[in-house]
Amino acid sequence: MKEMRLHYPLSLMRRIMNVSASGYYAWIDRPPSKWSLQEARLELEIKAMDKLTRHTYGAERLQRELVKQGVQVGICRI
Repeated sequence: MKEMRLHYPLSLMRRIMNVSASGYYAWIDRPPSKWSLQEARLELEIKAMDKLTRHTYGAERLQRELVKQGVQVGICRI
């Protein structure tokens, strides 16, 4: 909704998604969760490792390399 509000009226999107105005604004003002911050950091580390390996490693090899570097990540998150 946050990105689409420039293209569609907020009232229409809220009605379609059955979201109250107060709920929407509470969500907008909420700070990022611990999980979403970890996810963003992990995404950067995965992309850096993928670039370093010239896009030749699959998910399992990427996961093993990241664990060797001390990044705790399961195969499902890659």
